[in-house]
Amino acid sequence: MKDKKYAVMGDIHGNKEALSAVLEHADTQGVNAFVCVGDVVGYNADPAFCLETIRDMNFIIVRGNHDHYCSHDECLEDFHPLAANVVDWTRRQLTNDQIRFLREMKLSRRVAGFTIVHSTLDMPEKWGYVFDTLEADANFNYQSTTICFHGHTHVPVLYEKQDRVTRKEYKILKFALGRKYFVNVGSVGQPRDGDPRAAYVTYDPSLKEVTLHRVEYDIETTQKKIRKAGLPEKLARRLELGK
Repeated sequence: MKDKKYAVMGDIHGNKEALSAVLEHADTQGVNAFVCVGDVVGYNADPAFCLETIRDMNFIIVRGNHDHYCSHDECLEDFHPLAANVVDWTRRQLTNDQIRFLREMKLSRRVAGFTIVHSTLDMPEKWGYVFDTLEADANFNYQSTTICFHGHTHVPVLYEKQDRVTRKEYKILKFALGRKYFVNVGSVGQPRDGDPRAAYVTYDPSLKEVTLHRVEYDIETTQKKIRKAGLPEKLARRLELGK
């Protein structure tokens, strides 16, 4: 059997152009398995297309907070007003079958020796953000695998634990013996690290290596769709800034 090589991505957020560009790029990397750490929908104008694409390609996936709120009829009082506006719009774009698919996603999964979650393993249903080593340390207490991939912040960084937890930017990660890694794969559909290019990683378990990729896509077309759909202008502008 051919060894698996994974494309791991997240926070696609209904961005058809970014997802298509990432999948085209992944095809050049010898990838034969696909993983998503959540938030297929939200923010951008093609939620149904992105959802059907990951379904057709048999992605291994977990539920993100936007996936959750777009598939559950819950009050959005505590949601950011900008995000709440899009959740309401997205709910109206999806079929009952698509909503059921989102609703039935697991919050975390173990996959062939690694783990995936959208936010954190300690309380995945709370959608907590990990911005520093203290927040990452709480996650490591629940991480049984060497590596766990996550998303949610839209910023590709990694947290490494040996005697203590350190935070690092990365392009290529080579596993070191006796350490654990909590790796944010960045965002396909709405990067927030100042780089507007879509982000995802490839993971080769045989080499114990993770590589971060940045992929250019047609931002202008995505922006036009956001405006045509009547979604907030800020969502269109932020794409070109990567913030």
